[in-house]
Amino acid sequence: MTQPHEQLAGDRVLILDFGSQYTQLIARRVRELEVYAEIRPFRIERAEVEAFGAGAIILSGGPNSVTDEGAPTIGAWIYELGVPVLGICYGLQLTCQLLGGKVRKSDHREYGAATVRKLSDEGLVSGLGDEFGVWMSHGDVVESIPDGFVVHADTESTPYAAIADQERRIYGVQFHPEVHHTPQGKAMLGRFLFDIAGLRSGWNMADFLEEKAADIRAQVGGDHVLCGLSGGVDSSVVAALLHRAIGEQLTCIFVDNGLLRHNERETVEKLFGDHFQANLVVVDAREQFLGELAGVTDPETKRKIIGRVFIEVFEAEAAKRSDAKWLAQGTLYPDVIESVSPTGGPSVTIKSHHNVGGLPERMGLGLVEPLRELFKDEVRALGRALGLPDAVIMRHPFPGPGLAVRCPGECTPERLATLRAADHIFMDELHQSGWYPKCWQALVVLLPVRSVGVMGDERTFEEVVSLRAVTSTDGMTADWVPLPYDLLGRTANRIINEVRGVNRVLFDITSKPPGTIEWE
Repeated sequence: MTQPHEQLAGDRVLILDFGSQYTQLIARRVRELEVYAEIRPFRIERAEVEAFGAGAIILSGGPNSVTDEGAPTIGAWIYELGVPVLGICYGLQLTCQLLGGKVRKSDHREYGAATVRKLSDEGLVSGLGDEFGVWMSHGDVVESIPDGFVVHADTESTPYAAIADQERRIYGVQFHPEVHHTPQGKAMLGRFLFDIAGLRSGWNMADFLEEKAADIRAQVGGDHVLCGLSGGVDSSVVAALLHRAIGEQLTCIFVDNGLLRHNERETVEKLFGDHFQANLVVVDAREQFLGELAGVTDPETKRKIIGRVFIEVFEAEAAKRSDAKWLAQGTLYPDVIESVSPTGGPSVTIKSHHNVGGLPERMGLGLVEPLRELFKDEVRALGRALGLPDAVIMRHPFPGPGLAVRCPGECTPERLATLRAADHIFMDELHQSGWYPKCWQALVVLLPVRSVGVMGDERTFEEVVSLRAVTSTDGMTADWVPLPYDLLGRTANRIINEVRGVNRVLFDITSKPPGTIEWE
């Protein structure tokens, strides 16, 4: 992977992942401080660490006990590189264990808010108040710290809440400075990066754009590149970036599968065909997709059919470009991180991934993944730098299988038209009320049931839709949004009056977990 911001060589952070649910947050907080950071598994070899050229190293937390046999670990050489090291939670405990301290299992797990008492105005806690709130999440306890370390802060139940060997620039905290529940956490990370490690800030999207455009040109040379354009945030940013970098060498392929949102096809044609003047091929494959989906109701079967047919359609269109050697994809950094389990354990498949896989192997194309170093909010910032309108870059996430996963039961043209119309009304009301940007994702689901109603003094037996709106940071967990009653009422009234065949509107207040954001 190329290293962004070469002009600040060495001003980057390497985060070693020991399995914490918060590891991605560490990288996000560091990048918010305008310092580039990457996450790598704890099994990384010394040569790879040295080649990365980090100016600081952070050891993440993790769910294991350092006292367990086979617990994730790393060689003590990590402290011998002359690079400042910060251990967070498990990273603190591992540091103590590797350097001669003692760690034992605690009688009870400490989880939640705690108050830290500062014992010294040095190290990470320098400049903070005498007491401050933090977020704890650990089951082990440090009994003794290694020689050369001193204590900078404690809590009532944690004698070594913040420790440091300032001569070797090795630091550790028992709490999680990366989470919002630790209000002073970002200040502590800034203290580590700038005052202790001496890094310089300055990594930003404008720099990334120019560097990545140069990387793309170097990677593809004079070859042609294909880009599957869906109209979503990620693919739109990829297409705009590739167009900026290589112009006529790019062909964007937009597949109309009949499962799109209201006016999705027209929006893409106007933006990329008319505004950006990009090479845009629109494939009308509605009959092919909906024909294959006829009579199918199982969610996984629907997903697999959509993925297979997309590959067939895309492959047939790509065959018309014999000079195409590369395929551009909107892979993001969380996808890269989650593709490797840091502890090597199996993961349970809840549902097939939204993104369609298999294209590179079947088509013999090389991969261009210009967003693989970015988080979602950084992709939006890059979109702004590329001149994409907010209407595109601030759009809510939309699943690869489209409306199919919001249409439990059979996906007929009639049911999809009903769902599309109801969804358009909900989005319109969210935009007009100012609630759209307050939701991470909002959607309408067309239920596979009918209900009795009364309209115009007549009995009806018609479709039921459910509104859903959630707030989230990364989609891994989500809470339902308490939309105002008047907004819900206005939306329901419009749907029932404007969408023929719907006589009942529900509101889904399920969080994730236990539910998923999408219904299928």
